[in-house]
Amino acid sequence: MFLYHENSPITFSDNLPEAADVVVIGGGIIGITTAWFLLERGLSVFVCDKGRVAGEQSSRNWGWVRVTGRDPDEVPIAIDSIRRWEEISPRLDSDIGLRRGGVLALASSDEEMSEFEAWSGFAGANGLQTDLFGADEIDRFIDVPRAAWKGGMVTASDARAEPFKAVPAIARSLQSRGGLIRESCAARTIDTSAGRVSAVITEDGAVATDLVVCAGGAWSTMFLSNLGISLPQLAVKGTVVRTAPAPEIYGGAAALGDVFIRRRQDQGYTVASGLTEHTIGANSFRFLSKFVRSLGSASDITFRLGRDVTQQAFPKECWPADEVSPFEKCRVLNPTPSKSGLKKIEQNLRKRVPGFSELKLVESWAGMVDATPDVVPVMDRIDSVPGLYLATGFSGHGFGIGPGAGKVMAELVTGESPRFDLSRFRFSRFSDGSKMRPGPAI
Repeated sequence: MFLYHENSPITFSDNLPEAADVVVIGGGIIGITTAWFLLERGLSVFVCDKGRVAGEQSSRNWGWVRVTGRDPDEVPIAIDSIRRWEEISPRLDSDIGLRRGGVLALASSDEEMSEFEAWSGFAGANGLQTDLFGADEIDRFIDVPRAAWKGGMVTASDARAEPFKAVPAIARSLQSRGGLIRESCAARTIDTSAGRVSAVITEDGAVATDLVVCAGGAWSTMFLSNLGISLPQLAVKGTVVRTAPAPEIYGGAAALGDVFIRRRQDQGYTVASGLTEHTIGANSFRFLSKFVRSLGSASDITFRLGRDVTQQAFPKECWPADEVSPFEKCRVLNPTPSKSGLKKIEQNLRKRVPGFSELKLVESWAGMVDATPDVVPVMDRIDSVPGLYLATGFSGHGFGIGPGAGKVMAELVTGESPRFDLSRFRFSRFSDGSKMRPGPAI
């Protein structure tokens, strides 16, 4: 596992162009795949990132590429995304570990089994095959004690990939085909002319453009606030570990109640719990009324006091284009893994997979997830700034759904007729009186 930090070597250092058809702010999975599909449509693209391509959550997630359990409105895009992963993967210069190994989930109660049954019916209605099985069949799928389980479900078409390999590989391919990428190049603000986008002002200079996609992850709220745009989004920290090579108990990704595992290319497992941590700051209070309903959908969240550099203080900080921005003061979010999270991961893994009781945990890391009040993303144009598009708030779903979302954004930017119902993902839902309807938690 390779963790990026602010002193990591710069890999992508294309010269700043004078102009581009589209400027993409943010070099994570969403920004890079959006640029990929824009380039395929014949547009010139420039991707700028304040730190490193995939430096934050796009290289730190679990590596699940799943449809199972997604919010119903995300499902069609998630299904399409697996196809896009398979379309992109053969065109890359390295094996990113993309495999349709299946996603499996076990149920510890009759209530959970009923939820699985409901999901199975919904999956079938969307052309997806999710198979249910009882406790006496668990051994067919995964090597864990079956006494604690009522049964489970498995979607064989779901996949997995290696996050720290995938996005940089896609970026290299994008660059080889003419896409421009520049790391350590923060977008400070957007310039407008006659009321619409005319340029992106970076720390290295201006790039003239009529079209901008903000895919800034946990930093999107701060960036937009400098334009007078309020985006209710908060960051939560997730802690993850990887194990030493281990016997295969399941070849894909599995949700075992309170622990989540994924088979890795190196023959170990990536392991996480549902525990996330939110640092209370000014934005926590600003957006409290929006997030109240979603707290109940959070699988396991704790709160602490401290400093979250992605949150604006009281009063809000603003910065002109010719001054250092907050994005240049923190190139890469590299949070410390949660001690309680690490303890919980280890305890849950030993409990759920006794055969791993002596398995060594060789590395841990943490990442900041960009979460919205209803736990689904924004994929929309910003009407108050014509030419500006927003793709953020993927709430822990971004890696798997990334290429599908990237294609959606490319279609929006180029004015193509949407292939999916995007009404759930509209930006205006936060201000038009809509009630928040939280989707499944991370």
